[in-house]
Amino acid sequence: MNALNPESALNPEHYKIFDSHAHYDDERFKASPGILAELPQNGVVGVINCAVHLASSQTAVAYSKKYPHVFAAVGVHPENLADGPFDPALFAPLAEEPKTVAIGEIGLDYYWNKENKAEQAAVLTQQLLFAKTQDLPVILHDRDAHNDMLQILQQFKPRGVLHCFSGSAEMAKQVLSLGLYLGVGGVLTFKNARKTAEVVRILPLDRLLLETDAPYLAPEPFRGKLNRSEYIYYVGRRVAELKGVPAEQVFNAALKNTKTLFSKIK
Repeated sequence: MNALNPESALNPEHYKIFDSHAHYDDERFKASPGILAELPQNGVVGVINCAVHLASSQTAVAYSKKYPHVFAAVGVHPENLADGPFDPALFAPLAEEPKTVAIGEIGLDYYWNKENKAEQAAVLTQQLLFAKTQDLPVILHDRDAHNDMLQILQQFKPRGVLHCFSGSAEMAKQVLSLGLYLGVGGVLTFKNARKTAEVVRILPLDRLLLETDAPYLAPEPFRGKLNRSEYIYYVGRRVAELKGVPAEQVFNAALKNTKTLFSKIK
């Protein structure tokens, strides 16, 4: 048991966990300033801290410089377009940092805002092209925008991952045919996660990434609490149950996949 987290035995088998998507610069973590330093005690060998706008991109890079196990993704999230435009001249120096491994979190979100679909698509396209110039994969957000996202992916064929994948098993097959990875997180452990479970059953282990989306979407038995990277233990165990394979195989595959996609991680 982690003495810093006495409420549970986190990752009791001490699997090697790589959190491919988190937001440790979120305001909710200000009350836990030591959390990034603590993660390796529970088997977390790496974290990609994903940005949502320019300021958080700068913070993600700063974290990557401070912590050996933290890497950065830089970009503008579709919910944050009002915080400033995507300016390649400002993002290029951040993208070129040694531990910046992706452009993200970028994408489409029609749940919160359906009025600016054209603007979202334009900014996403701009960042997909930028990622290609930087030779970096992308970390994609898709909420209630499956058809438009699929069309854009088919047009631009980026390298990357659809994080917190919420589409159907049929959409998953189309995404996988484009060579993309799927990110799986705490939602898989929820009792009503039938669609996500169906996706995991058909998802090849060599296309799986594990993630938290911390501080959001903590898995059972921590649902409703602040999420953290060690909790991926519960996600990986659930994947193993659905796939009928040992949990160690799931964690090893996810770690290998993360390093394959984000090739700057050694």
